[in-house]
Amino acid sequence: MSRRMLITLIVVMAAVLSGLIFVQTSMIKSASDIREEQFNRSVKNALLLVSAQLNQLEEREARVSAQLQKSPVETVVPEGFNVFPRNGKGSSSLSFGLRITDQGSSSFIQGEYRINILDTTGLSSDSLAISQLFQLQQKTRRELWLRNDSWKTYKIFLEGRPIEERIDPIVLDQLIKSAIEEAGINMDFKYAIKNANIGHEKIVFGNIDYKPGRQKEFFQRLFLSDFDGPRPNYLNIYFPKRTGYLLKQTGLSIIPTIILTAFLIGIFVYTIMIIFKQKKLSNIINDFINNMTHELKTPISTISLASQMLQDGSITNTPTMIAHVSKVINEESKRLAFQVEKVLQMAVFNEGRLKFKMKEFDVNKMINTVVSNFELKVKSKNGKLDASISEGSLIIKGDEVHITNVIFNLLDNAVKYSKENPEIKVATEKINGNVVISISDNGIGIPKEHRTQIFDRFYRVPTRNVHNVKGFGLGLSYVKKIIDSHDAKIKVESVLNKGTKFSILFPPINN
Repeated sequence: MSRRMLITLIVVMAAVLSGLIFVQTSMIKSASDIREEQFNRSVKNALLLVSAQLNQLEEREARVSAQLQKSPVETVVPEGFNVFPRNGKGSSSLSFGLRITDQGSSSFIQGEYRINILDTTGLSSDSLAISQLFQLQQKTRRELWLRNDSWKTYKIFLEGRPIEERIDPIVLDQLIKSAIEEAGINMDFKYAIKNANIGHEKIVFGNIDYKPGRQKEFFQRLFLSDFDGPRPNYLNIYFPKRTGYLLKQTGLSIIPTIILTAFLIGIFVYTIMIIFKQKKLSNIINDFINNMTHELKTPISTISLASQMLQDGSITNTPTMIAHVSKVINEESKRLAFQVEKVLQMAVFNEGRLKFKMKEFDVNKMINTVVSNFELKVKSKNGKLDASISEGSLIIKGDEVHITNVIFNLLDNAVKYSKENPEIKVATEKINGNVVISISDNGIGIPKEHRTQIFDRFYRVPTRNVHNVKGFGLGLSYVKKIIDSHDAKIKVESVLNKGTKFSILFPPINN
């Protein structure tokens, strides 16, 4: 896939995903707005219901006053009668039904007045007769009361009282709780009765801790049917946990949408990462094939040329010349076999068929052997190889052959990537129980953006000339796999154009 097509594909996928996220966000916002609108409407209907019930209670009080033909202030309520009745033995009760229309207006459906007389159980026949007579008289008075229109005059008298005298706080609290519960809202609330007669609002009574702050405040004007028109008295209410309640209600329906959208975004990002990784791997493999072709072609060409010289008699077949040509063929054959072996070795290692021969051995002795064998190669480039070996023995447990190969690979890289006169230092020490082997050089260094990739298979740090440094990009990959297999760690410190230091930390044997 070309780079241009890849970018086009990513842009199209990003546009589609962005559009989907936008649609999902709009749906979530719409669902949230609908929930909030339903909640607000329920609260407003509940407050309208409370306002209508307060008006009905005052109307009932006016009817009682009209029935007794006394002013509301002087009304002597019969024993057992309550203007704000509660059901119970020996008490009277009045129940009303209220219908709320879509326009928010209220209409009185029916009224029923029930008078419950004291329990007659155990009364004598005379007492029972008296009780029945009293009930009949009460029924007659009730019918007269319901037919009497003069109660409206008493209602106007009641309307002239201050708002705090027109409303019983205990009854108001019960009415609000009942209306809120009927609206299906199970949440704490704070309320206050406010008056705005003198141009600004003041709280007449209500909850002491009524402080809405930035919370949404709902209000309803009271006693809308007053003869002289409603006064500026308002019932205000707010819900301290309204925001959390709405989020919870909305979240039950949108959480699956959010989860699926998040999964979709994650899959999209992961797909893009895989595409870039595969593109990068493809480039690395192409570089590997080019390098491998170049690396294998050189010894093959040398061997072919030497063989042809021996075959066509273009050189004098003296023992010295034959020995020289034979040596060239032998060295190039070994070089070719070594390169092929590296590729095969990595294949075996990746398939998990490589077996380790674990044993305890002295790191210092192993390093001395490697340094003495490698020193000649460093000196051939006018370089210097120093060894700083700690005193005594440093014992680790592992496969000595593979660990030796690791050190050879690191030293070989130090020579290949060093300047004209390489200066390499090998050191061993013990730090916090760990055996540490470090190899440092004065080479070209590793750019910061490539340090996390140098242990990847086939990866090679880019240089000006692709083939100026021999190799397949397998050496450090082999090093990392061997180190990981021994539960050890390898760290890289590098400064561009100054040098690189590799440190290998082997754990104590008892671990």
